[in-house]
Amino acid sequence: MKEMTVRLAVLIVAAGLAIEAQMKMTVRQLTQFIESSIQLKHDDKKVASYLKGVTLSERLEARTVEVLQGLGAGPRTVLALDALVEATKSLTAAAPEAPKPVPPTIPPPSAEEQKKILDQAREYALNYSKQLPNFICVQVTRRYDDPSGLEFWRKLDTITTRLSFFEQKEDYKVILINSRPTELDYWKLGGAISAGEFGSMMKELFEPETQAQFQWERWATLRGRRMHVYTYRVAQSKSKWSINYEQSLTIVAAYKGSVFVDADTATISRVRLEADQLPPSFPVNQASIELDYDLVPIGTGQYMLPLKHTMRMRNGKYLTRNEVEFRLYRRFEAEATITFEPEPLAEDKLKEQPPK
Repeated sequence: MKEMTVRLAVLIVAAGLAIEAQMKMTVRQLTQFIESSIQLKHDDKKVASYLKGVTLSERLEARTVEVLQGLGAGPRTVLALDALVEATKSLTAAAPEAPKPVPPTIPPPSAEEQKKILDQAREYALNYSKQLPNFICVQVTRRYDDPSGLEFWRKLDTITTRLSFFEQKEDYKVILINSRPTELDYWKLGGAISAGEFGSMMKELFEPETQAQFQWERWATLRGRRMHVYTYRVAQSKSKWSINYEQSLTIVAAYKGSVFVDADTATISRVRLEADQLPPSFPVNQASIELDYDLVPIGTGQYMLPLKHTMRMRNGKYLTRNEVEFRLYRRFEAEATITFEPEPLAEDKLKEQPPK
């Protein structure tokens, strides 16, 4: 099993910010963008310049601009918003937002129950890969970047890989890049790539020597099942999570995150981790991973296997995002071939619901 690792090679982008392109938005999308830019402290001039390319599908009210100004929108941004108020006077008003449902209050489990669930989850994680059969699947990696840092993503490429799991070891063979056949080595693709989804991430988190500090946070519903959600933190001295920058700089990072544990089976359905306290001298400023598992039939059995893996990184303003889906699981066959790229997963497979 490969040690959990993330590699990042920041691509040189010749084009500047793609902020002049025409963008159609609803009023809600516009306010979300402005609120996000305020929170992330984006440059007022660049936000205003982007707004010059925005077309609204609904009327923007002056009171909405006043609210955004009160939240901290810069003077140039406010002028650009005022221009949108004038430009949309003849349009219909935006529909009011539906009130958000209030989740029911469910008491947390007792301290004894929390300990029991964590002990069961630890045993599951430490023995996870031993319980898996030999299989193959299709791994589809869609890679995006954003040079502006404003989270306006552009798609870089799509990599379709034949992933084999044989005798508890993963093997990656790149089959297609942007739907074209290739024989390029997986580890020489460049850009951001990852491995360790088939057990090593969970195992390292729950190993006793990692000394992860867990704390019960809340209930949740994921894929129709009730979950315990625990937060955790791992010190740098106990971590095995390495971040590699352009194959020349590597650090082992402290990290924190959350883990979703099925209340009935104590299986793990989601793991989130985020680098904690990265050194200021290291080029990568932020790094995070979210990995979802779901029940998958293989042969006559059913197994909890990776469903989707999302990795995000920031280097200054430059953002990268990988969305990795695992599809078409089946028993291992040495000669199995892949000739097409599956469609993306439906969002409802990944969306968390209020506790029930």
